Amino acid sequence: MTVERTWATQMEAARKGIITPQMEAAAAHEPITADELRQKVAVGSVVIPANVNHPSLDPRAVGEGCTTKINVNLGISGDCLDYSLEMEKVELALSFGVESIMDLSNYGKTREFRQKLVERSGAMIGTVPMYDAIGFLQKDLKDITSDDFLQVIEAHAREGVDFMTIHAGINRRAVSAFAEAGRTMNIVSRGGSLIFAWMQMTGNENPFYERYDELLEILRRYDVTISLGDALRPGCLADSTDAGQVAELIELGQLAQRAWDRDVQVMIEGPGHMALDEVAANVKLEKRLCHNAPFYVLGPLVTDIGVGYDHITAAIGGAVAAAAGADFLCYVTPAEHLRLPELEDVRQGIVASRIAAHAGDVAKHLPGATKPDDAMAHARHVMDWEAMFATAIDGDHARQVYESAPEPAEGTCTMCGETCAVRTTNRILEGLEVSFKEGLARTDTTE
Repeated sequence: MTVERTWATQMEAARKGIITPQMEAAAAHEPITADELRQKVAVGSVVIPANVNHPSLDPRAVGEGCTTKINVNLGISGDCLDYSLEMEKVELALSFGVESIMDLSNYGKTREFRQKLVERSGAMIGTVPMYDAIGFLQKDLKDITSDDFLQVIEAHAREGVDFMTIHAGINRRAVSAFAEAGRTMNIVSRGGSLIFAWMQMTGNENPFYERYDELLEILRRYDVTISLGDALRPGCLADSTDAGQVAELIELGQLAQRAWDRDVQVMIEGPGHMALDEVAANVKLEKRLCHNAPFYVLGPLVTDIGVGYDHITAAIGGAVAAAAGADFLCYVTPAEHLRLPELEDVRQGIVASRIAAHAGDVAKHLPGATKPDDAMAHARHVMDWEAMFATAIDGDHARQVYESAPEPAEGTCTMCGETCAVRTTNRILEGLEVSFKEGLARTDTTE
């Protein structure tokens, strides 16, 4: 049945008391009702990124009371110009059921790749238009005008992108706080560094800040969610929670309110590197300064020396962030800081982020969060390996690890074999005897 659309954005519909098809679809994946979801969208504590030009979208909700979502970054790079590999990454991400894919392409046929991605993906699609601006416009950075920047944003919106990272908060005030504080790593956000460079070379204010109202009108027209980028996020522990980061966060809170005034949905992007004991405090700070807008975090990475294993570093921080109230985790792969990720890097990054997100949901006591954990516990209790593989986040990998060992004793793995605690207890409770004669015969008892 076709529903006549009488609203411009999900937020406008929510404020009019309308439960949209996107709200109905998103609520089916959440522990809250469609009307509860509508109420949260109306006040901005939940977003449903759903561009009117993304017909293949399977809508999902991000924010308060919803399960923690994850995002996978990919895209075409000038150093690794391989369109087929990036589409393989897309297929891998979709096979894991990720809720979001961000196209960070910055070279070559970005429009063609983006259009194929939107057409193929039921996951919401995000972009950073600033990455694409130079290639899209075929101009040097200093020659790009504010009109040009808005042109790129409208092109992405028209092509069906559901949310965009836009670094509107790095205005002159935030830059002044950044410069006065001094940093070890300065600006590590690619989009933020480009905006900063453009501002310094032209002497102008950030065009996304200066022409924010016009930008919002474009986003409203296509129902694109704005993800307010953290241009001044810390790139090392030494720079975390400093004056520049907090100054920008204050600006983002004000920009969020201005977007809501125009019925445009908002997410806030959060910090990269910080010590473990700062993570929860940063989540609470964002929720306070940005009026409980959904929080989208990169990591956070809780140490700077996990190079090659930063999917683990980020999963640790991501679990703590999610437990503290973060709503959306951007995955990090083992290749972070080293190179463009390969397929196996992507798989490991997705699994690590899934673990972190689920751990956060369990810690937040979301209704039904422990359902898969309960299913796994039951499968282990009855030693049903097929059920264990079916329940695991990456069941294929679990099966490969299990089958890579020699044939174990019936119903067990090679970790404990016949002395498996579960097997022993089950047999005793079933009234059976326990004997390890077979195992002892295989044991070397000589001293």
